[in-house]
Amino acid sequence: MDLEKGSVLRVYKPYTWTSFDVTKKIQRLILRKLSKMPKPKDGIKRKVKVGHAGTLDPLATGLLIICIGKETKNIEQYMGLPKTYTGSFFLGAFRPSFDKETEVTESFSIDTITAEMIYDAANKLSGELDQVPPLFSAIQKDGKRAYEFARAGVEMELPSRKVMVHEFEITSIELPLVYFKITCSKGTYIRSLARDFGKLLNNGAYLESLCRTNIGNFSLNEAFTLDELAESFGEELINRAKN
Repeated sequence: MDLEKGSVLRVYKPYTWTSFDVTKKIQRLILRKLSKMPKPKDGIKRKVKVGHAGTLDPLATGLLIICIGKETKNIEQYMGLPKTYTGSFFLGAFRPSFDKETEVTESFSIDTITAEMIYDAANKLSGELDQVPPLFSAIQKDGKRAYEFARAGVEMELPSRKVMVHEFEITSIELPLVYFKITCSKGTYIRSLARDFGKLLNNGAYLESLCRTNIGNFSLNEAFTLDELAESFGEELINRAKN
């Protein structure tokens, strides 16, 4: 890791951790490492910038690109790369957050749903889409995060945005679960695809599981776990503590 020139890390984000949790954990590891090194001759306290290129929801896992030092200037460049996800939709129920953060508010019969209907829905959600982001998201609205309105029970809808779904492959059907692989542009919400998938089937659907496997040419197969990073800094993670 070159703190002078800057570095890019591929890191696995664990389930329930926020992207910010991971970023701050890595920053603390670096700062503790620096604190054990000889003090600079100029006496200036060492600082290091750390940022992530593309948020993952707490209930998602997978690849985070972490930029360190001067590489933080290139975060937007990394964020603009296409992303690939694998995961599953649960058919027959609706949750307001479009994932398991909130409770089921509606249930539906899935007896009439066929494989042909499922493949057709995936096809219709491929290409350029006008997508409405989930209200349970970090998008800014009137100076507040959208999820703050949602958790306060305020009903509102965010404006749609253009996104591109390059590939929407159904990899397995084991109702009520439908497994997928999706490659899409920056700003695409897989949770919103889950909602729209259910609508196309005249049913309900939410995101059961999600893992980001690729960001451009960066692969999850190359990623470090937080335990591996901590070990490389001569530390241990006990019960995956976030400090």
